[in-house]
Amino acid sequence: MAQILLLHSAYGLRPAVHAAADRLRTAGHTVHTPDLFEGRTFEDVEEAMAYKEEVGNDELLRRAVGAAAPLLGADTALVYAGFSLGGSLAQNLALADENARGLLLLHGTSDIREDAATSIPVQLHVADPDPFESEDWLNAWYLNMRKAGADVEVHRYRGAGHVFTDPDLPDYDAEAAEQTWAVALDFLSELDEQAD
Repeated sequence: MAQILLLHSAYGLRPAVHAAADRLRTAGHTVHTPDLFEGRTFEDVEEAMAYKEEVGNDELLRRAVGAAAPLLGADTALVYAGFSLGGSLAQNLALADENARGLLLLHGTSDIREDAATSIPVQLHVADPDPFESEDWLNAWYLNMRKAGADVEVHRYRGAGHVFTDPDLPDYDAEAAEQTWAVALDFLSELDEQAD
């Protein structure tokens, strides 16, 4: 079973993140959910983004690296996962970890360095359209991730809101959320089979 580092969105470590972690644990995985916002959570996207900007991307990445560090070892291959902002951070961590086992992105991606190289399986779940992940951006992201060597799957959900897996946010789409988790659990199961 996978060791998963699951990073929250700009809304903070909300109940939906804990519920997602519990769902993954029920499937047999070990899940770590660090709080990169030191207890702050938000329900309003503008307040959430303002706090994210206040903390800064470099500091958030430093906190994410700090959360991952104790989990890393010679016999540990992490699956990195995250929601929106957390997906962006998870992607950066995964591409910097030569032992990474996989990358599960929910609602968010990040820039990819020109010299990035990885062979990990990557699965992205994203709204279609998504105000934070434009069509042009996603096409470029996909091509760059493939160029880096990743095995990439993209799942799009027409009409869903940006963070459509959080039942307490206006973006929520129950059908898209359930489909996402079914596909994501299959992805994690495949990673387990590849590791055996």
